[in-house]
Amino acid sequence: MTGSADRLPRLLALVPYLMSHPGAQVGEVSAVFGLSEKQLIDDLQLVWMCGLPGHTPGDLIDVSWDGGEIIIDNADTIARPLRLGIDEASALLVALRMLAATPELALPANEVPGDALPRVMAKLERAAGEGAATVSSQLAVDVDAAPDALPRVREGLTRGRRLSLRYYVPGRDEVTPREVDPMRIVVVDGRTYLEGWCYRAEAMRLFRLDRMLGVDVLDVPADPPAEAEPIDVTQGVFRPSPTDELVELELSAAGRWVAEYYPCEQVTELGEGRLRVALRARDEDWILKLALRLGDTGRVVSPPKMAETVRQEAERALALYAHQS
Repeated sequence: MTGSADRLPRLLALVPYLMSHPGAQVGEVSAVFGLSEKQLIDDLQLVWMCGLPGHTPGDLIDVSWDGGEIIIDNADTIARPLRLGIDEASALLVALRMLAATPELALPANEVPGDALPRVMAKLERAAGEGAATVSSQLAVDVDAAPDALPRVREGLTRGRRLSLRYYVPGRDEVTPREVDPMRIVVVDGRTYLEGWCYRAEAMRLFRLDRMLGVDVLDVPADPPAEAEPIDVTQGVFRPSPTDELVELELSAAGRWVAEYYPCEQVTELGEGRLRVALRARDEDWILKLALRLGDTGRVVSPPKMAETVRQEAERALALYAHQS
């Protein structure tokens, strides 16, 4: 079941689609929009009640779906697809520029012409209007990687060779040696990662390129085991374990981003835009950094020991700041 915030943009896209595909079948259209046939029929029943002011039969959109064939009429006023806003077009342009800067994320070169991305970006700028073109001309996307890390990772992928890494782990504040069979490069939340089989962990791992202090391409063929499967990063990189400590935070309206950015086991509305969330903390340092980052937009409620640790660390930081001032 989708909410009204999702439904309105879909309806505004659905009508132009049906106008340009007369006689389309219910099953075909529901597949295009990722809906069940029942959801599509519910949308069509709502479209049937929409139209220009006046609300007489001649003012409303005429739609029928008898026998599975969708016929729509009297919808010329919204027959054109929605145009992208400047913010939407700019977000797409940033993603395309990042894709162009990281060729491993694109399709193989023999499947996509070398000028495909520049042509798509140019068309998008023209379609979105002058405002987006102005914003686009001011954008520059740099792949967030340590010096020489990305070229060597690319070499390992291209040649099918194992990589030797010196990798910084901030949670333990240590540098660890790793041997990794590289499998792909992915970009998640604006960060660039190498995904591969780590022989130290004996499991698939993601390694941020900007935390690689050294990368060597070994003269050893990359040969990940059969159980090496790509990691699902559609919901972000962080995947809490059921054994991680459950921490509750209260967030102001300015701190609500936590519920969107991290997987939460419980989210409760407290009114006036405030939230109480429960999430798994992979370690004390991680939740401590999150709490200090939130400042006065959030606080740790439980467990009490964690809340006290955050309070003490915040007081220590403030004391250092006052001393330096």
